[in-house]
Amino acid sequence: MQEAEPAAGVLYLVGTPIGNLGDLTPRARQVLAGVSLIACEDTRRSGLLLHQLGLRQGEKVARLVSFHQHNQNSRIPELLAALAAGHAVAVVSDAGLPGISDPGEALVAAARHHGHGVICVPGPSAVTTALVSSGLPTERFCFEGFLPAKASQRRARLAELADEPRTVVLFEAPHRLLELLEDLLASLGDRPLRVARELTKRHEEQVGPSVSAALEHFRRVAPQGECTLVLGGAPPAAAAVWNETELRSELAALLAQGLSRREAARTLAERSGHSKRELYGLLHQEAADS
Repeated sequence: MQEAEPAAGVLYLVGTPIGNLGDLTPRARQVLAGVSLIACEDTRRSGLLLHQLGLRQGEKVARLVSFHQHNQNSRIPELLAALAAGHAVAVVSDAGLPGISDPGEALVAAARHHGHGVICVPGPSAVTTALVSSGLPTERFCFEGFLPAKASQRRARLAELADEPRTVVLFEAPHRLLELLEDLLASLGDRPLRVARELTKRHEEQVGPSVSAALEHFRRVAPQGECTLVLGGAPPAAAAVWNETELRSELAALLAQGLSRREAARTLAERSGHSKRELYGLLHQEAADS
């Protein structure tokens, strides 16, 4: 028989709606109604959400405490102390599943380190919601979250992702979206893309189907609200064309420069994309023919 929730001394990561209030699960409601303490990014926003859900009424109301990137170092010891004292503690983000691109990650690590139980109450996530509705490959994907705000650092990160074959999911604030789209086009080319915003809401929007199309759209219509971008992975490299006459000529030129056969084969392999073994075999064949 499953133990009643919330249990004493346990940290609960509770997924909250990313737009549609109907997405809160009955289990999440039960946990939020029963814990002693709720750590949240913005107490006013979470307080309003709990009020809308009818969870700020009655005698037992959980205390809300702020928990964000600017106070996490001081707040984590307080939350650990509450767990040690036997209190059930819930963590929520402003929207979605806590622990993804927010301080919940550090709190979970600290709670595990100190031997406290950690339970996730699953709920909506912008990452998976945008991904599965994008029409892009979902079998393999990677999540990069927010790229650096500074242009040079952002472009350096994009350079690292240039050869990533998996679908890439990104977050971006509306005031930086155009800059990101421009950098994507310049750094990675005009790949398939969906920019999702207002997910699960009445005016849900997914703009695409390419980087250039999204850029054109948001140059005309100012983006509003945090965006989730689903970007197609790097296309497979084109197979190198085997032109034996040209390859023999290039190998001969390398040998004329003083390289050994093995060095010439390795150098041309790096340059052409062909197998070093095949090129070395071509040299042997030429020697046998002569």
